[in-house]
Amino acid sequence: MTAITDAEFEEAAALAPEVVRRYLSGKGWNAERDLSGAELWEWRPPHEPGPPYELLVPVTRRRDYAGRVADILEALAVVEARRPGDILREMRLPPVDWQFLRLVPPGPSGTAPLLDLVSALSGLKDLHTAAASSAHQPQAVQPGQKPQVVKDHVAAVRLDQTRVGSYVIAAHTPLPEGPYGGYDRTGQRSLFDEAAPAGRRPLHPQPSEPFARRISRMLYAGVACAHAAAEATLADDSVPHAEHMSGAGLSANLCEALVRIAGEERRDFSLSFAWSSEMPMEQPSPPVGISHRHVGALDAVAKDLRERLGREEGAVLNGVVTKLHRDVNPREATIYGSFLHEDTPRQRRVRVELRAEDIDRAADAWRAGLEVVVAGDLEPRGTGVRMRRVTRFVVRPD
Repeated sequence: MTAITDAEFEEAAALAPEVVRRYLSGKGWNAERDLSGAELWEWRPPHEPGPPYELLVPVTRRRDYAGRVADILEALAVVEARRPGDILREMRLPPVDWQFLRLVPPGPSGTAPLLDLVSALSGLKDLHTAAASSAHQPQAVQPGQKPQVVKDHVAAVRLDQTRVGSYVIAAHTPLPEGPYGGYDRTGQRSLFDEAAPAGRRPLHPQPSEPFARRISRMLYAGVACAHAAAEATLADDSVPHAEHMSGAGLSANLCEALVRIAGEERRDFSLSFAWSSEMPMEQPSPPVGISHRHVGALDAVAKDLRERLGREEGAVLNGVVTKLHRDVNPREATIYGSFLHEDTPRQRRVRVELRAEDIDRAADAWRAGLEVVVAGDLEPRGTGVRMRRVTRFVVRPD
């Protein structure tokens, strides 16, 4: 057993009893019965026979209060295989929803290749972006330009210390402060509503529900629906139309984020979720496992959604004309540049359908090597995009 330090003992003395009970409730412990000035809490490890773990939790501050909390921290350190100081720090966090990304990389447990972590963290960021976008406005293919509320959410997500396992990345989403975050303490009875297929029910807004919690629910439901879509793809050997699950958080963007987490090696991973005990979620939310076979199916689902539904209106492209296509009608030009709406601009070649008044401008820009700004609608084209219905074509002076 790892003993608590003197500094941690002092911090434990400052913890309010309700903070300790909130942490235990969030970890699946249950208060079984009241004792004199204390409560007996129990926890049964899933899939493990035998008697439960027990903790005696003080409900009032008595002379030995700090010692009792220190005993709880040391016992939890054994149960969770973590340092007491890490548990103490987590207890002091405000109400949060947790997401745990468990990777299965090669090599010793507790380590992971750098490249695996780069793709996993990038995919986790994109996953939160997709969930926040769906919580703001569900769409099967989300636009590149994200509203500020989505950017604010992604900026608020925090990474915590890794957990025991092959390699577990822990992230948490802060929820509003105050008593129950301004939310009904009775909790939410459903992650989904009744319209989803195959036993899945799409999310529906809850009364007085904070936006951060709606994102957490949309993240879980979207991943669960993506797993169902991948299973259907593998079972039928064809990609199903999955846009009816967009109300539950499924999108091409979310599928692409899951593919990105798997990395170039397409390694297996799983996502699990823990809900703040301040805003309890009564419906179970078991972990969702994504295998390398699922990754290939998710890639196909994302491409299908983009090809059929991926039109994006009002995109703005900055770049230079690299080629004029005179053998097609209407005339087209290839422009090498980037889109203003992308959070991380990347250079790409885009075929642009020209209006009659744009042909001479494009030719002049091509001969002089001048930069152009073009606005129009984007549509999928193979593995790239095509711009059509151009509304503006401006040649910037040298």
